[in-house]
Amino acid sequence: MQAESSYNDKVVRQFAIMTVVWGVVGMLVGLVIAAQLIWPGLSFDVPWLTYSRLRPLHTNAVIFAFGGCALFATAYYVVQRTCHTRLAFGRLAAFTFWGWQLVILLAAITLPLGITQSKEYAELEWPIDLLIAVVWVAYGVVFFGTIAKRRIKHIYVANWFYGAFIITVAVLHIFNNLAIPVSLTKSYPIYTGVVDAMMQWWYGHNAVGFFLTAGFLGMMYYFVPKQAGRPIYSYRLSVVHFWALIAIYMWAGPHHLHYTSLPNWAQSLGMVFSLILLAPSWGGMINGIMTLSGAWHKLRTDPIIKFMIVALSFYGMSTFEGPMMSIKTVNALSHYTDWTIGHVHSGALGWVAMMTIGSLYCLIPRLYNKTAMYSTKLIDVHFWTSTIGVVLYAVPMWISGINQGLMWRAFNTDGTLTYAFIETVKFTYPYLGIRLLGGFVFFSGMLVMVYNVWRTIRDVEPEPVAVVQPA
Repeated sequence: MQAESSYNDKVVRQFAIMTVVWGVVGMLVGLVIAAQLIWPGLSFDVPWLTYSRLRPLHTNAVIFAFGGCALFATAYYVVQRTCHTRLAFGRLAAFTFWGWQLVILLAAITLPLGITQSKEYAELEWPIDLLIAVVWVAYGVVFFGTIAKRRIKHIYVANWFYGAFIITVAVLHIFNNLAIPVSLTKSYPIYTGVVDAMMQWWYGHNAVGFFLTAGFLGMMYYFVPKQAGRPIYSYRLSVVHFWALIAIYMWAGPHHLHYTSLPNWAQSLGMVFSLILLAPSWGGMINGIMTLSGAWHKLRTDPIIKFMIVALSFYGMSTFEGPMMSIKTVNALSHYTDWTIGHVHSGALGWVAMMTIGSLYCLIPRLYNKTAMYSTKLIDVHFWTSTIGVVLYAVPMWISGINQGLMWRAFNTDGTLTYAFIETVKFTYPYLGIRLLGGFVFFSGMLVMVYNVWRTIRDVEPEPVAVVQPA
């Protein structure tokens, strides 16, 4: 057995706290731009406060700052516990923290200034891209170095998901961002036309597939059994889930390019593989939820379990909705509408954020040698604000988006459009208001979390150092 005090938890604590900080910042920016869609004057005619500048700042903050810090923190924590060894290359691990925070800071400066490649989820210019690549390779060296020196032969399945996520994101980032620099703040991609679009959505969808799915499945496979106090429902299913997911996900990107100049066979390939993805995705969801078999009573008293089960439920819903929206006939209705926004946020808030929050509530007391979080009641309050917030956000976007698509494709008998574009904008207006309310409710829960985490670290008396139990 390895004493818990011998683990390198300093870097885990740093990433865990910054996950909470960047979550608040990223969601606050999201609230601002949601309000700007209702009241465009909120930009005050300041260029760096316009929607077009703040929107990529929001997406980068919630995905790479909030989600990224959560993945660093949990991967470093899980790999040590499941390998029964201290994190490899301690100084390199510290570099990944400070390097990642520098990336986030540079993004927060350059994106509002309009310094961008204009590529979805890959807006940052070439010097920052190089820094990301260096930090990410260092992350991989630390993670796989720890696995290489593990004290037990077996590699737990959570580490397979983390490992696949680390390797694949590196490949996606490097190849999608190959560019020719012309100045410190400007570059041109080596790809052109439809090839550039294909590379972008090979990257863009797999940023969802590996950064926002595989990595967080690694989180799920460790923290759900840990919090439930039960082994994973089916270890065999978890292995099948892993290999099926990573084999299929890489091919799904072309479904973002339906009805474009991308060859029809490539569009169809993306659609088919997206539909096949439903099977391993739901296998993973069922595996996570069924881990509570024999422990369902814990849902009555443990709000952390509630976070995780609702997160898995949203994972199931999102991974049903995504393949359905990839079908060409459905995509003809849904594309460019608020339905897509509802889908993205039911996954990002319902799955990613809620699994992160549940995992952090499980993790933080252990990192600071506390018996529990400061207030279980506040966790429960946070759970309900999060759940209500996601519903208030997603449902109006589904209603608005489906009606948008129907209005855009409505024709009169003479072949003219039934609705002017401004009429569809007017129709969506009240739904944008409900979405803003949902975002505000979700954000208020994050403020509750900040207070709960702060009081946990400050107030609760430390417990004696425990001995590590097998994961």
